[in-house]
Amino acid sequence: MKRGALFAAAASLMFAGGVAHAANVGQPTPRGVDLQPAATEIMREIHAFHGLLLPIIVAISVFVLVLLLWVMVRYNRRANPTPKKFTHNMLVEVIWTVVPVLILVAIAWKSFPLIYKQERIPEAELTLKVTGNSWFWNLEYPDQGVTIAANLLPEEEARAQGRPWLLATTEPLLVPVDTNIRVLVTSNDVIHSFAIPAFGIKEDAIMGRVNETWFNVEEEGVYYGQCSELCGINHAYMPVEIRAVSREEFNQWVAAQGGTIASAEAPAASESAPAAGQAPAAEPATPAATPTR
Repeated sequence: MKRGALFAAAASLMFAGGVAHAANVGQPTPRGVDLQPAATEIMREIHAFHGLLLPIIVAISVFVLVLLLWVMVRYNRRANPTPKKFTHNMLVEVIWTVVPVLILVAIAWKSFPLIYKQERIPEAELTLKVTGNSWFWNLEYPDQGVTIAANLLPEEEARAQGRPWLLATTEPLLVPVDTNIRVLVTSNDVIHSFAIPAFGIKEDAIMGRVNETWFNVEEEGVYYGQCSELCGINHAYMPVEIRAVSREEFNQWVAAQGGTIASAEAPAASESAPAAGQAPAAEPATPAATPTR
């Protein structure tokens, strides 16, 4: 009985831990020391790059610390009362030049392709416009005619609904999974920063300028972010809440918001021959070049 009870308790703890982990996907965790679980391909590559950099940083830090301690002990005034007079050592100079260059080459080999993938916006099915305000976000799907204002959900309501205060918003944004979404980021006043850690995106929102980024969420769930640029007295109260859902649920949400979804049959109809007395269908617009900054 005792052994069975212990087994059941251990299983329940494991299950509870798994549920807690799943619930915390896309948001900070208490005493967390690592990056949030990746929800996009870009974030997975950021995880891999972080895994490459961390041992390099630790090794360099430990080496420099050991070298400093060794110099302090071996070459202090008591241990070495008569210092040497030489000023050059060819071997040492070659080593401290070549080794850092090799380290930088290894870092560049991984970082440059990642930066290229982050900055090159792929062909997108949806465009999301994000506008920072003091201190809330306007989130808009211009092609679908949907606009929402995301304010901080009051603490009482957040606690009552079991949602994280300082992260939950009055109007969560829905996005479909497995969909390339192009994000246009700007501001109506001061500089803000639109950041969703689980997506691997962080883009400044600057008045009079439009910056661009993108994401493609792979799993359904709720993902949180915050403004990541000091923007004033209520900077800490400017969250982002994104719910990744199926395409069907997203379409229903767009319709409930008064928006419209382009019919998949429209392109096929436009390609058919025009009826008698009807003007030929216009050629589809050439896709714009890859946006640059």
